[in-house]
Amino acid sequence: MSDVNKIDMFKNDVRYRENIAHIETIPAKKAEFKRVDNLNEKIAGYLESKNVKLYKHQAETYEAIKDGENVIITTSTASGKTLAFNLPIMDTMMEDGDATALYIYPAKALSNDQLHVLENLERELDVNIRPRTYDGDTPRENKREIREKSRIVLTNPYQLHLILAWHHQWSRFYKNLRYIVIDESHYYKGVFGSNVAFLIKRLKRIANFYGSYPQFILSSATLANPKEQANRLTGEDFYLIDNDCSPSGEKDFILYNPFKNYVRKKVNTQNAPSVHMETENIFMYLMLKDIQTLCFTVSRKTTELIAMWAKKDMTQVKGKLAHRIAAYRAGYQAQERREIENGLKNRKYLGVTCTNALELGINIGSLDAVIISGYPGTMISTWQQAGRAGRSNQKSLAILIAFENQLDQYFMNNPKFFFDKPHENAIIDLTNPILQEAHLLCAAKELPLKRGEAEKYFDISQNVIDRLILKKDLHENHKGDFMYPYDDNPAMDHSLDQISSQEFRVMNNGMLLETMERSQVYREAHEGAILINKGDTYVVNSVNLKNGFVNVTKQEVDYHTMVLNQTDISIKKKLFKTKYGKLTIHFGELTVSEDYFKYKKMQFSKYVGSYPLDLPPLKFNTKGLWFTIPKNVKDTLDDMFPNEEEVFAGGLHGAEHALIGLFPLHTMCDRFDIGGLSTNYHEDTQEATIFIYDGYEGGIGICEKAVDVFVDLLNSTIDLLDNCQCQSGCPSCIYSPKCGNDNKPLHKNATKYILKYMSDLISGNTSALKEEVISEDIGDDDEFGEAYELYKKGDYSSSKDILNNIISADKKHADALALMAQILYEQEQTDIALKFTKKALSADRSNEMACELETLLTHRTPKQNVELNSLDDVDTLYEEAYDLFEQGDLATSAEILEKLLDFDDKNSEALALMGLIYYRSGIFPKAIEYYKKASKINKNGEMVKELKMRVS
Repeated sequence: MSDVNKIDMFKNDVRYRENIAHIETIPAKKAEFKRVDNLNEKIAGYLESKNVKLYKHQAETYEAIKDGENVIITTSTASGKTLAFNLPIMDTMMEDGDATALYIYPAKALSNDQLHVLENLERELDVNIRPRTYDGDTPRENKREIREKSRIVLTNPYQLHLILAWHHQWSRFYKNLRYIVIDESHYYKGVFGSNVAFLIKRLKRIANFYGSYPQFILSSATLANPKEQANRLTGEDFYLIDNDCSPSGEKDFILYNPFKNYVRKKVNTQNAPSVHMETENIFMYLMLKDIQTLCFTVSRKTTELIAMWAKKDMTQVKGKLAHRIAAYRAGYQAQERREIENGLKNRKYLGVTCTNALELGINIGSLDAVIISGYPGTMISTWQQAGRAGRSNQKSLAILIAFENQLDQYFMNNPKFFFDKPHENAIIDLTNPILQEAHLLCAAKELPLKRGEAEKYFDISQNVIDRLILKKDLHENHKGDFMYPYDDNPAMDHSLDQISSQEFRVMNNGMLLETMERSQVYREAHEGAILINKGDTYVVNSVNLKNGFVNVTKQEVDYHTMVLNQTDISIKKKLFKTKYGKLTIHFGELTVSEDYFKYKKMQFSKYVGSYPLDLPPLKFNTKGLWFTIPKNVKDTLDDMFPNEEEVFAGGLHGAEHALIGLFPLHTMCDRFDIGGLSTNYHEDTQEATIFIYDGYEGGIGICEKAVDVFVDLLNSTIDLLDNCQCQSGCPSCIYSPKCGNDNKPLHKNATKYILKYMSDLISGNTSALKEEVISEDIGDDDEFGEAYELYKKGDYSSSKDILNNIISADKKHADALALMAQILYEQEQTDIALKFTKKALSADRSNEMACELETLLTHRTPKQNVELNSLDDVDTLYEEAYDLFEQGDLATSAEILEKLLDFDDKNSEALALMGLIYYRSGIFPKAIEYYKKASKINKNGEMVKELKMRVS
């Protein structure tokens, strides 16, 4: 039977065809070649001896590099990217006997693999380059020779981060540095990518110090923003080569959905399909057809489980094939991994399960089929994995098996989106203050920072330097240079994989299992948690928050744990707002407090019990987006579902979950990189609000990019809900695996209504109008006038938006406070309206709108003017003011006290009571001012003492 027929059998098999959501046949493609003019003779002879002709994209890469361009090449797996940049580098190495090049790879295995390629080129071209890897595995006795003699050094960011401070030992290498190659550059995203971007800037500064200005060559999978990502990573402009001219055989790419014919109902949750069992069945089927298959899974544990099940079942069915099945993952010894890689090349192994460790460009040859069990998180990873199947003249197969979550199910129902142009934007954020400070300290340790260098190399202002000097982390010497004043290496204290410098060590009987950040400890390693490490389960016995230790015991259990948390958010600073039609998306700095108060024990989906946690809230400053939903939407939903509870709250919560679930469609992130909060009322916006924020201290750029693609995100989310056939919400649409509120409340139909309401606001007008929020411009008469005009037109939401800006800049803007109160009163939010009325009256007792509102809200007739003729009148008024103060009517109490103090400004008790009113109103400078006045007159007065206790 031909290979083509074997490949085609799967999609026609009666056991599987019912669950196939889509088949995309990617046609075979012929190669396009191009000659390079004036090619180096040795290179031309090498290519001729190997019977190799350069593909068009390889030739264009060669020419662009030799023309001095910084190049980023983004073509498919196995398209010859490595040869494309190696040849021009070899050309330079032959022209200049001193030239050096630095190759940076994200993984040790990849650099070892590429080392053999370079050694072969060195031998074939007869050029002395002495290529070597320099990383944590390099023997100490070899390092000096590499530093002094090697012309091409292969390393990884972690090693480079630690050795930059020892640049004087590499002076020969840096003086002659012509090329910096960053392979698999799409890998550098999020926290890791942002850290590496700063690392590259430190590397450039050192190279410049030794007089070299190297050319950059980046190799990447297909991105939506390749030139932007390359620029952010290196600070350089790039020439893009993205026209893949390599040949490929025909490929069937199958979207396989185990949940296609399954409708989730409360009574049949236990009968949901098992993705892992389905994966093993398809894996077995392909091997029994003699189709060599690589099966990618989402975790190390799953990799081991599916290989174990397949070996066991194969022993029963066709025993001689059982030994041709293996698992491959990080954590294995290097020789074990090499044996499996070679076994795939020579077909010793017919089926291998693996994590994404085999996704990168390690040479394992080309296979017949790839199974991708669960969407791996990015389209880049998906196509990298699928690219492992297929020889240039043979048909191949790729099967994506969907999990029951938003992303996987979205692709199953939207195959056009899946096979369309690249949608993903790699995120690198260079504005995070913690990363900025950490890398400036590292840079100052490497070389004293001259004034202006922070801005020149890192685009960081002098203010950050001044802050570090104030904290005594930097010292300014007599030359005006900024020095790192300590003997240690700050790079040792800053991990490239995280932002927080606080690291927790997970210990099992005195042995280190792994390290993690505080936030991860709260989520996964709190006391009582079940922690999974390399497929084994551990029970967390204790957590020492002060010293950074988590103590665990290895134990087999039949349950898992899920932590619950409550989130509180306050808006710290508004940075900009973007208007899509009538929908406004805000972006700014947020303060987030996450209170992890309880965890649950679960046996599969069965609830076992819940247990309290005693952890201090996790507080951090970050950046995020938010938008408001007006009260009329709540009223409509209440009318639509009159007999149901928490409809509006369930709709907001569902919209938050669904939007977050599809964030990775448009920004390269994991859903666990972001957090969210939905609330019926938020004090900072005075309306129902949905917040989505970066889950890292200082922010990492994910939500900022999401503002740019928000319309696409919203449309994708609406499609998701429209295509989900569940009745009231499920993991495919509005459930979240990380919900701190146990996925309660949720209301699917209300979610759909809210999302479509937002879409209607856009009304087809998708041209974004981005407005910077500048505090100096907020609060002027023109802006208040605009807010008042919008109020008169009935556009309360836009009016409140402007008023919030005014009040955040000037908390005593009486007119803005009064108009906010008026709008809230008309929206029937009387309690909050009264609060703003009193704030307006505290700022300006004569404000007409606030006075009228006070009468309406407190149901009192306006007070008559009081005549003050004697001290008896003063005492009577003081008692009245005190009673109103005790009842919480601060505005009226203050009004009486103002009249009293006009008559008798030396009344210490009245002064102190006024101070207490200001204290309760949160206006502390005024409270202190009145305390000083009162204590000068009578520091032993009863009210004066009480005020003293408060303000001190």
